[in-house]
Amino acid sequence: MQLSRLVHPRDSRTPVLVALMLAMALIAMDTTIVATAIPQVVSDLGGFALVGWVFSIYLLAQTVTIPIYGKFADIYGRKPILVIGSVIFLVGSVLSAFSWNMLALILFRALQGFGAGAIGATVNTLAGDLYDIRERGRIQGYLSSVWGISAVVAPTLGGIFAQYTSWRWIFLVNIPIGAIALTFIVRRVHEDVEHHRHRIDWVGAVLLFLAAGLGMFGVLQGGTSWPWWSVPSVVIFVAAGLSGVAAVRVERRAAEPIMPMWLWTKRITAGSYVATILAGLAVIGLSTFLPTWAQAVGGLTPVAAGFVLGTMSMSWPIASGLSSRLYLRIGFRDTAIVGAGFAIASGVVFVQVRQDSTIWLAVLGSVLMGAGMGLITTPLIVGLQSMVTWSQRGVITGGAMFSRFLGQSLGAAVFGAITNLVLLRHLETTPADLRGIVPSSVDEVSRALLGHPSPAAQEFMRSALQASTHAVFLGLLAAGVASLLVLLVVPRHFPTVEEAPSEASAAGGTTTPQAATPDRAVPVDREASAAGEAGDARGHRPSEAG
Repeated sequence: MQLSRLVHPRDSRTPVLVALMLAMALIAMDTTIVATAIPQVVSDLGGFALVGWVFSIYLLAQTVTIPIYGKFADIYGRKPILVIGSVIFLVGSVLSAFSWNMLALILFRALQGFGAGAIGATVNTLAGDLYDIRERGRIQGYLSSVWGISAVVAPTLGGIFAQYTSWRWIFLVNIPIGAIALTFIVRRVHEDVEHHRHRIDWVGAVLLFLAAGLGMFGVLQGGTSWPWWSVPSVVIFVAAGLSGVAAVRVERRAAEPIMPMWLWTKRITAGSYVATILAGLAVIGLSTFLPTWAQAVGGLTPVAAGFVLGTMSMSWPIASGLSSRLYLRIGFRDTAIVGAGFAIASGVVFVQVRQDSTIWLAVLGSVLMGAGMGLITTPLIVGLQSMVTWSQRGVITGGAMFSRFLGQSLGAAVFGAITNLVLLRHLETTPADLRGIVPSSVDEVSRALLGHPSPAAQEFMRSALQASTHAVFLGLLAAGVASLLVLLVVPRHFPTVEEAPSEASAAGGTTTPQAATPDRAVPVDREASAAGEAGDARGHRPSEAG
């Protein structure tokens, strides 16, 4: 099979790729489809004060378990972890559909999150096993397209279910999708895993879970449930810090650490992860606040505002799919730098957006941001996967996915705090003749605009929202510049190793971990072949280039 013919109907890996895309769709659709039906959920179950936890608990459970599942995928194989995670997610979906109150829904959403962590950790890892370095860029493009399609389809489905049937179908729709994915995975994925005794670092896993969980909990709740400098915030972050220090000490001594320290001590991996965190931060900032600007300031309908943001979801998979042509010529780091350039250009465009700006300026910024994200995240994850053999691919991929979701959590907190601060300061300067018409609280501004206030009040509130979103756009520009600076620290040349495909894996639908055949270096950039001895067939720790 020619490497340029990546997804051909006769390629027996195609059913597995379809299964991976369907599994990815489960977690890609989740947040947006649930958000659309939240008013109906609250009307049925009550508990409006707890509604934020429907999303927070899911994101928390998903993110903190990704590194743990990544390690388990290296120990037990990708297939069992993906199957178990999918089953957990589907069980959580069924239970969520039959929730009898808001607290029950939150608990079952946590169960869904634990399953989503396994899916997020193993889908990209298994794709890296099945396809070689020249193919992975385009395959990442297919997987990225799932998020773009879901951004359009999921809210539509959620609205249809909430309006014409029942909100419970937003969870039950996962069952047929997951069943098809599981069928293909069980039947078509075959792994030859060498089973031997492992000394699983359970203490390290618990400490990592606590450190990441408490840290994310503090970030998600700080500034909303309590002030940032309050006693609860200090206690939570101190506990997270102590758990993190303890986790580092345990992981350094562990025979088989859950998250090896070299992931965060070598420039090539740590720099890639930090750049991924910044990418996740930028994405969530734009995804959260661009629709608000488009509707409240730009005067667009919700559908039109969704289109403005949706252009990012269109350019992202296109750039991701085309990235392989670039990184095979100039290398992974330099391709990511090109992506950072697009992200910076996007930030510059958004900073120019004003109340009277044409909406096409925002569309241009959104397209540029999508292209930048595709050229940052895909080369970095493919480059990291190509540095190691099968036995470490789950850990290194899990670290990348963990970084992406961590960045989104940090972005939601940071940009939310910035928006609230700027908006609150503008509301404090409300003219005397508008007091009583213009709300004094941040949460009421968007609702007040929908209530058709007087032209003067409407203009004041729009200017306040314009100022707050402008601050977010400045933050997007800063994130793009920061990602560029971080990438300049990353070594230019990734030491790539590639397992020689066995007859089974060449036939497709089969992965052969810890193959007996030696790794062959794949010259991705000018010095890759010289660095190709960075790992061996047992996945020894890769050396750093540069």
